[in-house]
Amino acid sequence: MYRLNLPTYPIKITKKGEKQQIFDFLRRKYVALTPEEWVRQHFVHYLVEHKGYPQGLLSNEVELKVGEKKLRCDTVLYDQALHPRMIIEYKAPTIPLQQKTFDQISVYNLLLKVDYLVVSNGLQHYCCKMDYEQQRYVFLEALPDYQSL
Repeated sequence: MYRLNLPTYPIKITKKGEKQQIFDFLRRKYVALTPEEWVRQHFVHYLVEHKGYPQGLLSNEVELKVGEKKLRCDTVLYDQALHPRMIIEYKAPTIPLQQKTFDQISVYNLLLKVDYLVVSNGLQHYCCKMDYEQQRYVFLEALPDYQSL
């Protein structure tokens, strides 16, 4: 696949017919191995194994509804009371992170009102902390450890 700007981990890949699948340890099943899924699996392992995020508080492919329209957050981090704290949006490594990526995650945040927004294409990662009182956001130099949230 692609070499990413993330630590490696023991990847589990299998084949279903002609298609490769990668094991998603949050959903506990094999899913289609796409470039975006490659980034997601590496990033989620990074959060759990290197940043101390509890596996049980992370969820992949979280569905949101806006009227009849269904949206899907790539990954959501919840707090102990299961309120959303962070939304993470992934793109394939070949897709540059542009304003439309931030617009996309902002739409999700209109519904969830989280404290942190993260976007990554596996090569670049951006994290911003929301400040609802001042109606602004601040980009952080690095993704915080779980204990720092």
